Amino acid sequence: MPAGQALAEARTLSGKVVYRERMMLPAGAVVEVKLLDVSLADAPAKTISETRITDAKASPIPYMLRFDSAQIEPRRTYALQARIQEGDRLLFISTTRHTVFAGGKDDGDIQVENVAGQVPPPASSSSPAGRWLAEDIRGGGVIDNLQSVLEITADGVVSGSGGCNRMRGQATISSTSLTFGPIAATQMACPPAVMDQEGKFLSALEAVRSFRIDPQQHKLFLLDAAGQTVMRLSAI
Repeated sequence: MPAGQALAEARTLSGKVVYRERMMLPAGAVVEVKLLDVSLADAPAKTISETRITDAKASPIPYMLRFDSAQIEPRRTYALQARIQEGDRLLFISTTRHTVFAGGKDDGDIQVENVAGQVPPPASSSSPAGRWLAEDIRGGGVIDNLQSVLEITADGVVSGSGGCNRMRGQATISSTSLTFGPIAATQMACPPAVMDQEGKFLSALEAVRSFRIDPQQHKLFLLDAAGQTVMRLSAI
């Protein structure tokens, strides 16, 4: 037996796909979980293993991924991704990087966010309070398989993720003006392209002085002192 095959070992990674809403999934919904090689943030992720669950009713949804240990290389970056679809309609998707095999405990529970409209849009078109996904930063777009998420509460508490690190801070909201105070973030290291987008995301927040909301499209536009859009986000 070749040496590479001798070292191969069948492994499993299990956990639950979780969403916060108290709702049943529609008949025919499919839960898809993937183990991805995301080492190259500016290139399509490589699928190591995937599973599809067709009989799920509601959160939490248990899953199990089977893979060959020989496919996992120490110097590469791996992450879990989950989505729930009804036919071609996307219902839920994971919006933050869920890294595994990074030296810590591999938590297999994956949080997914509603993107299909079952959750009401932000309560007021005059407030930026809500959970938002960055679609464009300073006209340069964003990486397709990377999510930079901003969450603002009605009293201005800020949380979310730049794409690699979790963040927390405080915003000041008055009429259409909006400014962000210092943002504290965890100190994880991710691939250069990921860190580049996270840096642009945080830098754009520092420049924000006002906002505009498109209630029909559920978009939030963050504007600088000159009234120029520094970031466009979509409600999730």
